[in-house]
Amino acid sequence: MGTGQVVVGDKRMEHFTPVSALLGGAMIGLAASALLLLNGRIAGISGILGGSLEGSKDDLLWRIFFLTGLVVGPWLVTAVRGRFPEIVMQAPLFILVVGGVLVGFGTRLGKGCTSGHGVCGVARASPRSIVATVVFFLAAAITVFITHHVLGA
Repeated sequence: MGTGQVVVGDKRMEHFTPVSALLGGAMIGLAASALLLLNGRIAGISGILGGSLEGSKDDLLWRIFFLTGLVVGPWLVTAVRGRFPEIVMQAPLFILVVGGVLVGFGTRLGKGCTSGHGVCGVARASPRSIVATVVFFLAAAITVFITHHVLGA
């Protein structure tokens, strides 16, 4: 096992970086807290995106900056580090599109996304967000079980 590798069961996980994960999590928490304290808004990505698409002019600017930062931020970090990761899609485009549509449907059905419920709602002890986050984790665990142990993917 080389440097930066962790073995879980029979699977090898590369690039296990707990320090950068901890720093990233802290930065997400600080950004979500700052948005709530300074702007009175919850940092739920689906709500921010949905609000920007609804055409409300009074709070459109901060939404555009927030969403732009989500896209541009990782590119800036990788540009500074000097290496861009190879992007490999392991599913056909059709499956990715269907998955995206289902996620969008789920965020509307659940009145929020994992970032809104899991990061912000749980921190505020929102019962609805706690239930939604438990459902997210259960759905993810069931999906992994089915795809890895039933379908053998």
